[in-house]
Amino acid sequence: MKYKRILLKLSGESLMGNQAYGISSDMLTMYCNEIKQAYLKGVEVAVVIGGGNIYRGLQGSAKGMDRVQGDYMGMMATMINSLALQGELERQGVKTELLGGLSIEPIAKAFSRRRAITALEDKKVVIIGGGTGNPFFTTDTASTLRAIEIKADVILKGTRVDGVYTADPEKDKTAVKYETLSFDEALSKKLKVMDLTAFALCQENNLPIYVFDMNKQGNLQKVVEGENIGTLVC
Repeated sequence: MKYKRILLKLSGESLMGNQAYGISSDMLTMYCNEIKQAYLKGVEVAVVIGGGNIYRGLQGSAKGMDRVQGDYMGMMATMINSLALQGELERQGVKTELLGGLSIEPIAKAFSRRRAITALEDKKVVIIGGGTGNPFFTTDTASTLRAIEIKADVILKGTRVDGVYTADPEKDKTAVKYETLSFDEALSKKLKVMDLTAFALCQENNLPIYVFDMNKQGNLQKVVEGENIGTLVC
C-alpha cells in the first residue's frame, strides 16, 4: 500500500446522488463499501464529510441568517451525515469510532488526537463530524486540521471529477487534467483545490492532497495502492 493512514474528505452533496437533497441510500452504501475495501487491506481510515446535502451555513448567511448560528447548523448537518456513515459501515461489518468537533453525548465523544489515533490503531474507521467545532471554518479546513493531528500520510479528496483541471471540465471540454501540482502552482493559477485556509495548512505542514473521482467503484482502492488516477498536490 502506498498510504498507511489516510484522511478521506467527502462532500455532503455527494451523498445526494440524483436527489435534490438528503441522503441517497445507494450512494451511502457505495461509499461505505469503498471505505470497507481499503479498511480490509489494512489501511487506517479517518473520514470527514461535509453537510451541504442538508444545510450550508454560508447559504443561510446569504439569506439573512446569523453567520455563527448558520455555521453551527452546518456542523450539526455534518454530524447527521457522519451518523449515516457510521450506521452503514457497521451494517457492513466495519468497526467505527465517531468523534465530533462538537461533543454530542451519547452519540459522539469530543474529538481528541489521542482518541482518534487509539481508535485507528484499534482497527476502527474513525469518522469525524462537527467541523472544527468553531464557526467560520469549512469542512475542508476541518479535514486538514484533523489530518495533521492524526499524522495522516495524505488527504484524499473524493469528488465527482477525476482530478484537478485547468478549468471546470463539466463546463469546458478543452480543460486539461493535471497529474501533479505544487502548492505554489495551484495558488498562482487560482485552482480551487480547497479553500485557502485549508490549503495553507497543508502547505505549511507538507501534507499532500490527492483529488480523485470517488463516484467510480474501486477508485479508493486504486489510490491507496498507488495507482495514478487523479491529481496529486504537494
